[in-house]
Amino acid sequence: MGVLDGVRVLDYGRFIAAPWCSALLADMGADVLRVEKREGGEDRWVQSVTSGGEGGTFLQCNRNKRSLTLDSTTPEGAEITRLLVARSDIVIANMPAAGMRASGLDYESLRAVRPDIILASATAYGEGGPYSDRIGFDGAGQVMSGAVYRQGLPELPIRTVVPQADFGTALTLTIGVMMALYHRSQTGEGQHVEGALLPTALMLSNAFLIERELLGVDKPRAANRGTSVAPCDLYEVTDGWVLLQIAGQPMFKRWCRLIGREELFDDPRFADDDARWRNGDVLNDLMQQWCAGKTRAEVLTALEAAKLPAAPLNSPQEVLEDPHVEAMGYLKRVPFPGASKPVPLIETPFRLSATPGTIRRRAPLLGEHTDEVLAEIGYATSQIATLRQDGII
Repeated sequence: MGVLDGVRVLDYGRFIAAPWCSALLADMGADVLRVEKREGGEDRWVQSVTSGGEGGTFLQCNRNKRSLTLDSTTPEGAEITRLLVARSDIVIANMPAAGMRASGLDYESLRAVRPDIILASATAYGEGGPYSDRIGFDGAGQVMSGAVYRQGLPELPIRTVVPQADFGTALTLTIGVMMALYHRSQTGEGQHVEGALLPTALMLSNAFLIERELLGVDKPRAANRGTSVAPCDLYEVTDGWVLLQIAGQPMFKRWCRLIGREELFDDPRFADDDARWRNGDVLNDLMQQWCAGKTRAEVLTALEAAKLPAAPLNSPQEVLEDPHVEAMGYLKRVPFPGASKPVPLIETPFRLSATPGTIRRRAPLLGEHTDEVLAEIGYATSQIATLRQDGII
């Protein structure tokens, strides 16, 4: 039995921030209904990996959901929306405020249908400021947060290929939804939960902002090297790359012993983390020299024996074959129509001992559950046929 069994969620989310939030709720037992345009949401078709056109991120972010297609701008569609809202606990959406109002998904409109409804919305910049009407994807949060200014090559800032602001917003939005559910269980009151890409990105880069405000400095971009410690970098070995990150005096001394350079203990250039960072080129060069001619396995074995935090640079294929990933069950392979083989979906990224999340079903085909859902809210087979004929569903 899932911890959220009996909780109903209407999901108007697209791409990542809102859909991944609702996917986590679905993992925990919530009945999540994805409402899409008749031609499908744009996010369904990005990064296509199946013969039907569904994309990899869509398959990840929409497992455990049902799909209803609906033109909610029509009177008939608006009535279906009203009936769905009336029986739902949570509505999740990521669209501009004007679009929310036009679809009857703004908080006041939802409350008029169900007073204790919880609305969870994700936007690029948050509501109430001069940027609120702008649209933006993950990259906007990254580049506006100060993080990309600090990462990359000295002559080239580089944003991360992983949509960290999007997935981070999904996580913060999920936390907010669970807080709102708890509050409602105590008071009977719903509320509006807001998440946004920019504050999520600011959360991730906050230490840089604090450093700038208090010390008045911006450290230079240094590729894969550490932002405040050394040695810290990706080091090339004969068959790939290895990451090492050294922080604190005990760890530094173990590293010195490993590479046979105990005299560095008393070198004033390396007295503490700040000093080691300032002289990081020396330490990183020493580590690269030590790695020269060694295999990845040799380097990692030695670093593990010295109790130093290191990891291999894995290719996607190596991740799929990783024995720890396999033993822990982090990826669950789920069949999907039109996929050449079962899809490796990340399991719920947190584990509860009594009520763990589960992947119970694949992502839905477009409109796969339209008839089923409409029947649940009282529509007869003949009415559903008329709605389809009229282009409402």
